[in-house]
Order: sequence, then C-alpha cells, then structure tokens
Amino acid sequence: MKKRWISLWCIMSMILSLTGCNAKTGSLTANVPDDKYRTFYEVFVYSFYDGNGDGIGDLEGLTRKLDYINDGNAKTTDDLGCNGIWLMPIMPATTYHKYDVTDYMAIDPQYGTMEDFETFMAACKERDIHVLIDLVINHTSSKHKWFVEASNYLASIGEGEPDVSECPYVDYYHFSKEVSGGAWYQVPGASGWYYEAPFWSGMPDLNLESEAVRKEIADITRFWLDKGVAGFRLDAVKEYVTGSVESNVEILTWLNDTVKAQNPDCYVVAEVWEPESTYAMYYASGIDSCFNFRFANQTGTIASVLNRKGSADASSYGSAIAQLPDTYSRYGSQWIDAPFYTNHDMGRSAGYYAGEGSEEKTKMAQAMNLLMGGNVFLYYGEELGMKGSGIDENKRAPMYWSEDKTAEGMCRGPLDMENVQMKFPSLEVQQADEKSVYNYVKQVIGIRNAFPAIARGEVTFLENVSDENVCVLKKTYKEEEILLIYNISGEMQVLDGTALGMGEKNLSRCKPAAALYTGEEKYEKSGSEIRLPAYSVLVYAK
Repeated sequence: MKKRWISLWCIMSMILSLTGCNAKTGSLTANVPDDKYRTFYEVFVYSFYDGNGDGIGDLEGLTRKLDYINDGNAKTTDDLGCNGIWLMPIMPATTYHKYDVTDYMAIDPQYGTMEDFETFMAACKERDIHVLIDLVINHTSSKHKWFVEASNYLASIGEGEPDVSECPYVDYYHFSKEVSGGAWYQVPGASGWYYEAPFWSGMPDLNLESEAVRKEIADITRFWLDKGVAGFRLDAVKEYVTGSVESNVEILTWLNDTVKAQNPDCYVVAEVWEPESTYAMYYASGIDSCFNFRFANQTGTIASVLNRKGSADASSYGSAIAQLPDTYSRYGSQWIDAPFYTNHDMGRSAGYYAGEGSEEKTKMAQAMNLLMGGNVFLYYGEELGMKGSGIDENKRAPMYWSEDKTAEGMCRGPLDMENVQMKFPSLEVQQADEKSVYNYVKQVIGIRNAFPAIARGEVTFLENVSDENVCVLKKTYKEEEILLIYNISGEMQVLDGTALGMGEKNLSRCKPAAALYTGEEKYEKSGSEIRLPAYSVLVYAK
C-alpha cells in the first residue's frame, strides 16, 4: 500500500466552506438545467430492438425501449438516465448502415414510417429527451434521384457540354471529363464522364459549394427541425472538401448559420476525425461541438492512461482535460466539448483491457468519460460492456438484452457480422447484479445528472496534489463547486485527511457526496487517513 501525504490547505479552502463537506451518500437527486448540455445515447436502430418481428430494429421497438434510456421520472432509478439520443441514419438507403441516403425527407422502410418517427418524437418529448439525427451531406447514394437524373442527363448529351438550366443536378456533384488520381468512377452510361466518390462508388460526393445544393440542405434541416429534432450530428465533415480545413470551415459556418436561423436552440455536433489541433479549428465556424477524439478509442487518452502506455498516467489525464479550454478558445468562444469513448466506427471498449483488472478498467473508463465536461456520448451497449471489433458490422452487433437470441425484441444484426463472443452477461443478468458494469454506468450517469458543474463547470486540474495514480479536478459552476478525486490505479491510495480541509473541518471528518467503486473495497476513514480503493472516484460537493 502506498501512502501519500498531501498539503491541500490553500486549495481546499477554495473548494470547501466551513460546512462544505457534504455527508450525503445515499441516492442523489437529478438536477439537470434546461440547456444544451446533455448525456447522449447513440443508437443504431437496426441493431437495437425489433418491434415487428422481422429481426431488424425499428422505431417502434426503440419507442418501446425508451424507458430503458430515460423513463421521464427523476425519482426512479430503473433507467439509465440519459437525456439525449443520437440516432444513426434513419433515412432511406441501400445499405444496412444507411449512410448512403436516397431520400432526405423520409424514413427507411426497414425502420418504419414517418408516423412511427412522430410517435417516437412525442414519447421523447414526454421524457425531456433531446433527439439528434445523423445528417449525411458529404455524399448521397448513387441511387438518389439527384445523381440518377444527373447521370442520365450526361449520358444523353454525348460529347456536348452540360447546361444547368437543362439539368440543375449536374451541379450537385463533382463531375469531370479529366481526372488523375483520387477516387473517381465512370458515370453510368456516360462515356468520358467521371464522378468523385472517395468513400465508395455508391456514395458520390455532393458539391457543397453549390448554392442549389445549399438550398436543398436548408430545406432538409428545416423539415427535420419542424419534426422536433433538437439538432444534427454532422457526418464526415473533414471530407466536405477533402484536404481543405478552410473550405470546410466556410461550409460549416454557412450550415451553422442556416440551422440557427431556423431554430436558435438547434444543437450541432460535427465529426472531424483528426487530431485535436485540427478539429479545434472547426470551432471557428461557430458550431456548438466537435467530437473529442483525443480521449476516444483504444489509442486515446482514457485507454492509454488505464493501460499505462508510455507516459500516460492519472496526471496526464487531468492535464489533458485542463488544456481543452485553451485549445478550443483559440477558435471559438461558445464551444461545448463533446467527449465520447467509443462509437460505431471503433472497436468496443471491453476489448481494450485484458487480464487482471480488466473489468475494473472497463468500469473506470466509463467514469473517466461520463464525468467529463460538455455533452458526453455513450454508444449503445457500452453500458453492458459489449464486445465487437474488426469489421464494422461487428461493432454494430445486436443490443445484448438477453442471452436468448430468440427472446422478444432481439435483433439479428448486420448480415455480414461475424460471431461476437461477449465478455460480460446480458442486460437481464446484469440488472440483478449491483456490481455489474451496467449498474456501475447507471451510477456514474446519476452522479453526472446530480451535479450541474460536472458538465458545465470551469475545470481546474490540481496538479500539485495529483500524481501518476491520483488525479484531482475541481469544477466550478455558478455557486456550485465540486472536487473529483480519481484513483486510476490498481492499488489502494491513502490521503491525509487533515491536510484536505479548512479550519476545524477536514475531509477526514466528512463523507463524500458520492463515490464510485469497481471492486469490493469501499472508501474508508481511519484516523486522519482517507483510503481510496483501486479504480475509484470520490466526489465532494460544496
């Protein structure tokens, strides 16, 4: 056991008032302000819950399972407590993943009807769940009527030159007779003409600098905002104009201005899969958020710290969080961070850890993500510790409601999915186990919902009292101050409680407002000592 004697007299006097040690350790009360800060649950409808028995998830099934995500009653503890949902594409497409849209103002028949969507939205409104939909405008499907009509027109004119007055859709895409390098494909039936499609021949890139295309997009966003969606997740933003941050920021500025004019409360989060130094630049567009890739994936900050890769440790986690405001504020002043740990393009996190302590690390990682500031995103099934890696289909496996694949609502999953062997039990088993990954994640979200400062607070990393094993963060929001103490190690850490206080009050005489444990050991006080179990988090609140 390692003993750490810490001098925090001055620091804690800023954090805890004379009576600031909160002795409340029981159930917490949700206290979520009515603003854009949310805890979002990412759903791949195809693999979530089957409402009509065809083996494919749908909106009817998702609506039935809304109480699992949030039942709308702050006094209950049966739901996850997420108050936002991000829907992966729901519009008609030719693929199972539906990132090749054929109609931007409709619902894919596999998922149901527009009436089903409206029913879903009404149920979300009752529960105060904000809904984001995936807006895929970097490209369309090659089966979209815009592309089909443009292709037919180019085939019809032979060697002639296209005229947008005859077919406006020829300006909707990147067509050319002369190409060298890159991802260009021959236009069907039009010899000598090519179109750009970096992702796949079935996904031709839209010309987002076209005023006609922009008018179409404005109509699309207005349509969905009128349906009640709270905002949009923007897919593949860095590919709007491949290789040009400046052009992408200009397009994003236009898009953000457009949707905010339609609804000032619209929330926009962009996927810019680049290093932090690059995606931070996109805040110059005025959008609300860019996904925080720095902390995500098996190579990101969270997994690297828990696996102690290189110099990654508890202090590097705190330092990385504290640096975010300076990095983002160089480009925008109204940003909202968007941390996430995994998504549909990444291997699931239960596979990041092996051997002794793997379950504890799986749990701790969720706390390290969900207690970050801004809008956090939780990929469906991560709360169960689902597995899935390799091909994309494996990462989008059916929600693990039951070990019985024939149980009501179970989905078959993508057709090309390989056999995915789960590491932790299904939901029906985990719900009854208070020590399960599922119940741990519920506790973390409950803490997040109870303290507005967690999502909204100004962060201070208390570097001089943190080390390779312990990270101490202070968050301040309005009159609220909280202290988060993370033991990001597999060993008990001991703090000197007499140094952690002010005047006659010190932490050795107080109880934390909340605590998170990954194993059997609990927080203890022994004389002046405060003992933090391995992979634990203590929350003190003023």
